[in-house]
Amino acid sequence: MGYADGLFDLTDRVVLITGGSRGLGREMAFAAARCGADVVIASRNMDNCVATAAEIESQTGRTAMPYQVHVGRWDQLDGLVEAAYDRFGKVDTLINNAGMSPLYDKLTDVTEKLFDAVVNLNLKGPFRLSALVGERMVAAGRGSIINVSSTGSLRPNGGIIPYAAAKAGLNAMTEGLAQAFGPTVRVNTLMAGPFLTDVSKAWDLSGDNNFGHLALKRAGDPPEIVGAALFLASDASSFTTGSIVRADGGIP
Repeated sequence: MGYADGLFDLTDRVVLITGGSRGLGREMAFAAARCGADVVIASRNMDNCVATAAEIESQTGRTAMPYQVHVGRWDQLDGLVEAAYDRFGKVDTLINNAGMSPLYDKLTDVTEKLFDAVVNLNLKGPFRLSALVGERMVAAGRGSIINVSSTGSLRPNGGIIPYAAAKAGLNAMTEGLAQAFGPTVRVNTLMAGPFLTDVSKAWDLSGDNNFGHLALKRAGDPPEIVGAALFLASDASSFTTGSIVRADGGIP
């Protein structure tokens, strides 16, 4: 094993990732497995979870467990955690990746139900999962939690206000959890900029919306999230906690 391979080695570790069946979550799940981890693929669509898990197992030889869950529903999260620990006996890395930012024409179109759904999925669910898994990590003496945020939390616009507020809360939560679970468990934010996932198909890329404001002048390809994710999941980031690691193309 080369130096870099050892630094990012996840052999026999267990990574639980929400929203793991598509987009950035799928990329991170495959990357963890390729570095030796077994993975729990959790999302609302069981068929997608099963398909992704099967691909991971066939391509990497690692175990991938599919699990259907709505992260925004508090009462479903205990079951996810129990299932992961029943299967593997541990979780070494939790990646709170599931999220959504629904479109709306004007602010008065945002209903209370929609607002609550955005906050539940992007903030409340990650809090509950982090609490459930983090306490077990503390008892085990090690662990890493990664909260996937968005540059919208730093540079919000009128079209993403509930989402941006929830992600800003996630950033704050990261710092608090790092203090609560330290010194043995690390908690960090992975802040993503615009990536060309299936979600990006709904974006208006005309005019000033073509990423020319970014230092790299483009959106990211999904595999470009992997380096930052593996850094935070592995011992390569052993002295990094309560931090925001940005993979955003250079926001102004």
